Amino acid sequence: DCSNVGANSVTLTVTDNNGNVSTCSTTVTVADTIAPNAICQPVTAYLDASGNISITAADIDGGSNDNCGIASIAASMTSFDCSNVGANSVTLTVTDNNGNVSTCSTTVTVADTIAPNAICQPMTAYLDASGNITIVAADIDGGSNDNCGIASIAASQTSFDCSNVGPNAVTLTVTDNNGNVSTCSTTVTV
Repeated sequence: DCSNVGANSVTLTVTDNNGNVSTCSTTVTVADTIAPNAICQPVTAYLDASGNISITAADIDGGSNDNCGIASIAASMTSFDCSNVGANSVTLTVTDNNGNVSTCSTTVTVADTIAPNAICQPMTAYLDASGNITIVAADIDGGSNDNCGIASIAASQTSFDCSNVGPNAVTLTVTDNNGNVSTCSTTVTV
């Protein structure tokens, strides 16, 4: 069996019809040439607040097995960041106790589900000679940030006139590079 892989000394004993006995010794070499059965499973990995995630080979192993036992499993890629959002092909390499190797491929889907950190700041806007003022979203952004970067910021109101003199509630909408959205509110005093 698997415990006998390698050279084994075996004695042959021959007895004739009259009870005479003779022996000889030889070597029986047992070899395991059967590769392991590499079985992969797809996984989804979620980025953390710093935009990184690590997996182990065991995370994508779907029950790999071998007739004489598995010595090691390794994944071709285990660390992911914002640049890997989406489907990533990863290879699992399975090595048995006797050096036979088998591989399989699977998909590691990296997802960013962390909404951006929307940070607002109040501002005072001064009407021009014609009684109007236009602001941009950046004017009320107080340093919004995201683990994978911000795609856009938008203010719910950017144009003001004499009818808006005084405090005005304005919402800042922050969208990250992977479609997650967060909002905050501030006051634009005209």
